[in-house]
Amino acid sequence: MSGNFETALAVKVESRKDSVEPEASPEFVETPYVQELSKRALAYLEVGYPVHFAGPPGTGKTTLAFHVAAQLQRPVSMIHGDDEFGSSDLIGRHSGYDKRKLIDNYIRNVMKTEESMKMTWADNRLTMACRDGHTLIYDEFTRSRPEANNALLSILEEKFLNLPKTSGEGSGYLEVHPDFRAIFTSNPEEYAGVGVHKTQDALMDRLITIKLGHFDRETEVRIAMAKSGIPRGDAENIVEVIRRLRGLGVNNHRPTIRACIAIARILAHAGARARAQDPVFQWACRDVLCTETVKVTRDGQSLMGEKVEEVIKKVCGSRVKSPRVTVRRKEPRRE
Repeated sequence: MSGNFETALAVKVESRKDSVEPEASPEFVETPYVQELSKRALAYLEVGYPVHFAGPPGTGKTTLAFHVAAQLQRPVSMIHGDDEFGSSDLIGRHSGYDKRKLIDNYIRNVMKTEESMKMTWADNRLTMACRDGHTLIYDEFTRSRPEANNALLSILEEKFLNLPKTSGEGSGYLEVHPDFRAIFTSNPEEYAGVGVHKTQDALMDRLITIKLGHFDRETEVRIAMAKSGIPRGDAENIVEVIRRLRGLGVNNHRPTIRACIAIARILAHAGARARAQDPVFQWACRDVLCTETVKVTRDGQSLMGEKVEEVIKKVCGSRVKSPRVTVRRKEPRRE
């Protein structure tokens, strides 16, 4: 099974049971900005250090993680952070018991019966990644409670995973495969809201953090074009509108590149253009961009709708061409 991630950068993923094989899709946009980020991350990973992409929503953290992981040419095991996680959700747990009964009636008058019961263990993705040398992508890892991530400390530093002795690993220790690599993503605390935990210093000290912001202008333009097929001029207008609106309000990491993609796709579908006088462009911008996430208000009322119209006029021009009217001079009547 394959599919495309609906994010700023496109990565095609082939599913393989509990792992995936990522590769760049035809929609993938690799500008100098993306190349520079990838180069830095790969340099750290190849030495053996885990990488942490940190940035607001919509900055392409997860897809960049898959793009970098694809270049390592190893299967990827992915985990999504969850407040309900415990350590067993990462490494594995006892899944029940295996009961066996043997009846020996080889001699007619003698019946021998043996019963045995053994606890069974089911590995989870972290354990499988460590054992098989996969690349681990731990998405939004700060949404898991700090104590749930304690197993990562010995994995990243001492290169072994401490498992219960009943896990089937004998000694209870699993040596981490030399090809194992780890990529983490997270939102900064000021953007993440409820359900995000402060990560313990011991774990952060083991990660190399690359802070991400919004893509540069050229990357955003090329992403909008690649995701929709609209002309470059229209993509430039959309991106400029989005970038100007980010400077408004107190939550100015919004709108993100996802808004660029949404508007571009709507225009492409409707055969419309990113022009001030185009009605499709006007209502698409109003509906996609007039959200309460950007808190621009007056007397408690949102001014975002007004701000969107102002920015569209500044970027695309406010003059609407009037239809040309041809006036014919009336010839004098000849007697």
